[in-house]
Amino acid sequence: MSRLMVSVSGIRGVVGENFYPDTIMRFVAAYGSRLGGGTVIVGRDSRTTGEMVENIVVGTLQAVGCDVVKIGIVPTPTVQMTIEKLNARGGIAITASHNPIQWNALKLMNHQGMFLDAEEGEEVLGRSGEGRFDWKTYASVGRVFAYDRAVEDHIKAIFNLPYIDVDAIRKRRFKVAIDCVNGAGAVFLPRFLHDLGCEVVGLNTAPNGLFPHAPEPLPENLQVLSHLIQSNQLDVGFAVDPDSDRCAIFSETGKPLIEEYTLALAVNFILARKKGPVVTNLSTTLAIDKLAERYGVPVYRTKVGEIHVAKKMQEVGAVIGGEGNGGVILPDVHLGRDAPVAIALTLQQLVEYDGPISELHRSLPQFRMVKKRIEIGQEDPDAILQKMKSRHEKDHINTEDGLKILFENRWVHLRKSNTEPIIRVYAEAPTEEQAERLADDILNEIKNED
Repeated sequence: MSRLMVSVSGIRGVVGENFYPDTIMRFVAAYGSRLGGGTVIVGRDSRTTGEMVENIVVGTLQAVGCDVVKIGIVPTPTVQMTIEKLNARGGIAITASHNPIQWNALKLMNHQGMFLDAEEGEEVLGRSGEGRFDWKTYASVGRVFAYDRAVEDHIKAIFNLPYIDVDAIRKRRFKVAIDCVNGAGAVFLPRFLHDLGCEVVGLNTAPNGLFPHAPEPLPENLQVLSHLIQSNQLDVGFAVDPDSDRCAIFSETGKPLIEEYTLALAVNFILARKKGPVVTNLSTTLAIDKLAERYGVPVYRTKVGEIHVAKKMQEVGAVIGGEGNGGVILPDVHLGRDAPVAIALTLQQLVEYDGPISELHRSLPQFRMVKKRIEIGQEDPDAILQKMKSRHEKDHINTEDGLKILFENRWVHLRKSNTEPIIRVYAEAPTEEQAERLADDILNEIKNED
């Protein structure tokens, strides 16, 4: 049996196994009590348990005096945008992202449409653990409203970007394949792409929460999409996770571009138009650094996790940021990962590049990444990381988030899991063979430690 995953930005678990109605109620009551009233935006992905969870969330928020605006099945970035647009006190996205169908989760957000940071989240966790809830009497319970223009608002915000030429994209009549995995993207992306004049070939575009394959947008889960692009001679393909904050891109050949390059393409596009800092996490491709060097701007690295990237972007005034798992953050729209933004930037680049996306991809700095893991049983992961740090003390290392060892044009990043007895090992180098060798060398070092 898996255990409930609790973090400062929310809770995640298996419905009926550790994600229970009373668990949901406690966390939402703590969150709403901390807000002290005001308006909270509530949206969800298409999971079959979503309506049940939404009913508990809405009723609990009312019970602690919050007004609720329900926006239905929408991408997580749409929830984030709506918080800002309606000047809400906060928001909750009901989604377990890329986890399987039996999972669900709560993503808690502040008034800026960003996930809760450590300080905000710790207060919610404290209230939940202590049972400090501000239940209201009959005269003070919150009200419920519906808002049906959230998707429209999100689309308009992207179309209004000064560097997105909607008419030029429409004239190209791109032939586009999408795989929405029957998630929240299904209510957004077909409409979005049709509005951009694309000929859309859709896969899994019914928002019924019945995922036809593993929902994480990885190449091994998207072979049908790949074949669809090849057999129909399409220009490009996109795949999203169930809450549509991550985007994988496929070329006209049907081959994936590697998820790291969703962000790299966006960074290349934005820096060509406006110079400024770039922020990404410690596990993201070196291609970002090389692009920043090309344009003469700094790169800031953070711990893995959207909130860490978004907070740093605020701090340094970044013009673009994100994570290498297909998550693009464009502050001109909002400070959250946004698959529709990534798609719009990609199509605009194709208009201006006037060549196939495979060639556009090859014009970027090329690196290959491998991701591995090692089971450590009862061993202390922190002790293992400390030994590896000592072994590599003469190398350039970073210990902000696990242990990252940097070499010339390559690196390896070791991070412990908070839910499993494993250490994840990510390695990147100019070629896949070099990355494999680097990862294997580190794995062997771990195995041979006393």
